[in-house]
Amino acid sequence: MRQASARKPAPNGNSSMTRTLVFGGARSGKSAYAEQLARSSGKEVIYIATAQAGDGEMATRIIHHRLQRPAEWITLEEPLCLGEVILQQAHPKRLLLVDCLTLWLTNLLFSNGETYPEVGDIVLPERFHSERALLLYALADLEDTGCDIVLVSNEVGMGIVPYGAISRCFTDEAGRLNQAVAAICDKAVLVAAGLPLHLKGGPC
Repeated sequence: MRQASARKPAPNGNSSMTRTLVFGGARSGKSAYAEQLARSSGKEVIYIATAQAGDGEMATRIIHHRLQRPAEWITLEEPLCLGEVILQQAHPKRLLLVDCLTLWLTNLLFSNGETYPEVGDIVLPERFHSERALLLYALADLEDTGCDIVLVSNEVGMGIVPYGAISRCFTDEAGRLNQAVAAICDKAVLVAAGLPLHLKGGPC
């Protein structure tokens, strides 16, 4: 895996930087659309992957996606400390592509092998709250660096209400995270059937 150099602030700021949230359902085309934005940016692309190879199927998916990406893209694998990596890699000549926030959220919920009850209140680990806060801080901080970022996330709240307290909690937290990220981002794009619907900020 190639290594990216440390963060460099933009000289005198950079008002042209763009933060974009791309979200949608499974197999909606959201990742392909996000990668299209990255390719057309003309910047060095740092691909930040949050997936973990927990089983053979996921390992195969990770390899497949890696082979599909342009060879010149730098891939960083970070399942937990997403905000920290964004702060470290921010650079005015870069675009950071994060795929995806939903897997990152899952990783945080089970980072120390946590188990949760099927019924009753869910107490989320402290690390969940601290890493979430750091991510939102990092996204706001990018405004001063000139670094573009595209974040991919799943829209998981449009189906039936899931069974089990932790499943419902996950759906709630994923929705809250998408709202918080969209509020900070300059653009928000919902992708369905491979077609982008620009909800915030106009066409990318």
